[in-house]
Amino acid sequence: MNTPAAQFPYPWQRCKIVHLVRHGQAMHNVEGDKNREALLSPHLFDAQLSPLGLQQVDKLRKDVHASGLLKRIDLVITSPLYRTMQTAFGVFGNPERSADDCPQIMAVELCRDRLGVRPCDMRRRVSECQALFPSFDFSMMDGEDDRIWNPDVREPEEEIAARMVLFMKWLWTRPEQEIVIVSHGIILQHILYILGNDCHQTVRSALCKRFDNCELRSVVIVDKSLGAADSQVCSPTPSGVAKAKVLREQVSN
Repeated sequence: MNTPAAQFPYPWQRCKIVHLVRHGQAMHNVEGDKNREALLSPHLFDAQLSPLGLQQVDKLRKDVHASGLLKRIDLVITSPLYRTMQTAFGVFGNPERSADDCPQIMAVELCRDRLGVRPCDMRRRVSECQALFPSFDFSMMDGEDDRIWNPDVREPEEEIAARMVLFMKWLWTRPEQEIVIVSHGIILQHILYILGNDCHQTVRSALCKRFDNCELRSVVIVDKSLGAADSQVCSPTPSGVAKAKVLREQVSN
């Protein structure tokens, strides 16, 4: 890390470094750009990466390896949708299916895409996911079948925001200090809305701008609650979750 420790006013025991990654371009992105109604097609169920998306993943993998970031990562958290798992494995996994020199990758239901209506946002059965990505940890999944995707109701943004508060509270219970989150544009923006809650408006606007496909954005988050113990395990409220500081604007395109 390039920032000298003397310039950072908080003890690292009360901080986490979080790298936010949006998945590579997926087939629903391609079809949705042509016609938004295409997003309702069952043929786009749990959409996979497009050929361009696979190229974006390969580029980000090379950038992550060249920067030395991979060696610092303690944990990779991914949405359980196919496009995010492809991205997580393609960038941070080991194609030889060996755990050596690669962080653990964990699928977490809380950070999946906006729920409901669109088949591209419905996930596969857990057993299918395990067959596709046998090295992943699926212990945080809510069951074999996708029971939280509703074909008739699109998840309201206020419910997404509430879900991200729960996700960030859970994240603070993790012992790992440097974590990657591979998720979806709207989900990553809501995470940053929470983290930038006490930032100046100009900083918050820059921090929460829309993610490009396969963009990596890194922040330091700080538990500023007065009663926090001097340990890595913190449980802040949304107002105490963090002030987000940009550590590295991008590693990718």
